[in-house]
Amino acid sequence: MRGYNLIAVVNEECTHWLMCKRLKEPYLGMYNLVGGKIEPGEDGFSAAYRELFEETGITREDITLTHLLDYTFYLDDCYVEAYVGRLNKEMDVHGDENELHWMDFDENYFDTSKFAGEGTIGNILEHIQYYAEKVLL
Repeated sequence: MRGYNLIAVVNEECTHWLMCKRLKEPYLGMYNLVGGKIEPGEDGFSAAYRELFEETGITREDITLTHLLDYTFYLDDCYVEAYVGRLNKEMDVHGDENELHWMDFDENYFDTSKFAGEGTIGNILEHIQYYAEKVLL
């Protein structure tokens, strides 16, 4: 079974999510959380921090990730690990793989015409807001 991760990055003021606008399929042109593949033999946290750095320039020193939840998609033979973290300082994020954008908390992340994942993004962000006192301190 193939493994992937999604990482919800919150700015230091807890007002915006970091989203990427996909420049390739799947979900070309749609917004998604940053993330990528978990390599064979790689543990989830290592993969999350690696993907985060590769896609945004954010390092382990800039953020502490919490493993929030997992999804298993049996028909696609894959699973997705979802992580969340709050930046500990203001920083300029950058990446070559996708366009990066800071988006307000009040967007409709369940809008499947704009956001990837058939509502999964909205579900992850709702869980983060529910557990905010535990995961965004």
